[in-house]
Amino acid sequence: MAEPATPRGKVHQLSERRRPTEKVLEEFLSSAMLASDVELRRILIEVDNIAKTLKSGDPDKQAFQIAHHPAVWSAMKQALLDRELRHLALTDDLTCLYNRRGFFAAAAQLLKLARRKNQPLLLFYCDLDNLRLINDSSGQRDGDLALIRAADALEQTFRDSDVLARIGGDEFAVLSFEAPTQGQGAILQRLKKNLRKCSAAEHRYTLSLSVGVARFDAKRPISLGELMIEADQAMDEQKRRSTVALNKSAD
Repeated sequence: MAEPATPRGKVHQLSERRRPTEKVLEEFLSSAMLASDVELRRILIEVDNIAKTLKSGDPDKQAFQIAHHPAVWSAMKQALLDRELRHLALTDDLTCLYNRRGFFAAAAQLLKLARRKNQPLLLFYCDLDNLRLINDSSGQRDGDLALIRAADALEQTFRDSDVLARIGGDEFAVLSFEAPTQGQGAILQRLKKNLRKCSAAEHRYTLSLSVGVARFDAKRPISLGELMIEADQAMDEQKRRSTVALNKSAD
């Protein structure tokens, strides 16, 4: 599998954006990580306390011994390693979205929250069109790039609170709270727009997703598996209609 085009595995139109300074970028990433990761924040607070102890003008002997004790640093390293391994186990290494395991874990929690708050959810089941054709005609690297661009478009379309995942070779899933002011039609139009934007530099093929949508009603709850079957069937129906329309236009 080809290496991602950027360190985060995403294609970003940096030439069209103002590049942040290294200091601003570092502060932004640190704030985002700390806001979303309670465990990391706790670890960094402990490290900061140790650093303050060592920098103090006259640390007491006990505090100095604790700060320098190998077991303290070993525990810190192990906590960070465990956290990184958990992250890798739930993340797709190409797109940096959740993988299938991560999606089911995060989506199950979101369904519980929806039931408790009596809020509806929308599940978008997406299939990247013609990935095999792209791989055969342009090579696997371009196929990987198409997947990365599709992931970028999904991230630009949905909110940070939504659960986004690549759950198969060319399949994506998004579980999102239904907004009262914005229906699924508006979301799908925004997704099409972002797909065009993310693939503007590509002229050999048109990047598109076939999307099926299923609605979760907290008053008549169903399982995540049943919801995914509904969305998958809706996606297949959307593909069938697109094929029929294409054949008619060809005639």
